[in-house]
Formats: sequence, C-alpha cells, structure tokens
Amino acid sequence: MQVDQLKSNQGEVMDGPLLITPSAFGDERGWFFESWNQRTLDEAVGEAVVFSQDNHSRSVRGVLRGLHYQLAPEPQAKLVRSSLGSIFDVAVDIRRRSPTFGQWVGAELTAANKSQLWIPEGFAHGFLTLSDVAEVQYKARGFWNKSCERAIVWNDPDIAIDWPLEQLEGTEVSLSGKDAGAAGFRTALAAEDVFA
Repeated sequence: MQVDQLKSNQGEVMDGPLLITPSAFGDERGWFFESWNQRTLDEAVGEAVVFSQDNHSRSVRGVLRGLHYQLAPEPQAKLVRSSLGSIFDVAVDIRRRSPTFGQWVGAELTAANKSQLWIPEGFAHGFLTLSDVAEVQYKARGFWNKSCERAIVWNDPDIAIDWPLEQLEGTEVSLSGKDAGAAGFRTALAAEDVFA
C-alpha cells in the first residue's frame, strides 16, 4: 500500500487528506486487493478510525455531488473510492485555524487505479463523475445527521476548484436541487458554518 500526502491548489502540503493506493495482485484470472484494513488505515492516519456506516452511490457522466460536510455534534470523516468508472474527488479545508483554510486537494479515483481518498473531519467533500457511469463507495466515521449537514456550492469563486470539465466530452454538469442552491464559501463563513 502507498500513502501520499497531497498538495493543495496553492502548492502547500495539506495536513489531513491522504491518497491511499492499495497493492493489487493479479494474473490472467483477475486480481485481488485489500480495500481496507483497520491496522493499516490507523497507522496511515495516525489514530484509531472507527467507521459508522458504508455508503454507495451510482452516477452518470457529469453528475457532481457536493461540496458536502457535517458540523458538530456529528462531523464525518470519509474513505472514498470508485469501484466502477472514474471520478474526480475533492476535499476542501474548512478548518478556520488551518494554514490551508479555503484550499482544496483533488485526485482522480478510478476502478483501475484503486486509489482512495481519506478525508478527515473539517473538510467539505465533492466529486465529479468522469466516466459514463461510476459507482462510489465510502466508509464514514460519524453517522449521517440532517441537522448537522451543510453544503458549499461546487463552483464557488473563492475556492476556485479546477474541475476537469474537459473530460466530460461536452456533457453538462448535473446537480441535485440541494447542491445547486448550496451556499457560497463567504456565506458559510458568515454563518460560522465552518470548523473552528
């Protein structure tokens, strides 16, 4: 397994998110890899991680989900992977005291590369579906809690995520009504809907 820290859009190594690429073993019959191991993840993250739920979504090309997060008392951390197709996965640092506050990291997660993105509490998360169809599975620490749930609009100019829209081959970005109407980053700040 390979574990890499990621550089933010401003070139700084971001404390928290990790790109985890398991070792896969294959031959002409197929392949095998360990998609999650408690001991290995705990060592990579530097703390014991106890997951509360597993989530699984299916999206077609152009679907963009996010940027989602949950505040206290039920914040969520996530370990995200694409088990079918490919996505561009993003984590935005919304920890007010962090040196990378408001910056983002992104990685292409595919069924072929088997990479996973660890997103700790304190980050907003979103992904763009790049393939015709993608299935995204993620383990979550912390239960879903509607009253704690928040969202920041995907194309906020202050965050300025460089989504790989050219890979959509002309398909328009498709959003849920909730995501299309999400708050801007400055609005979230003013409402204190970020982490201390």
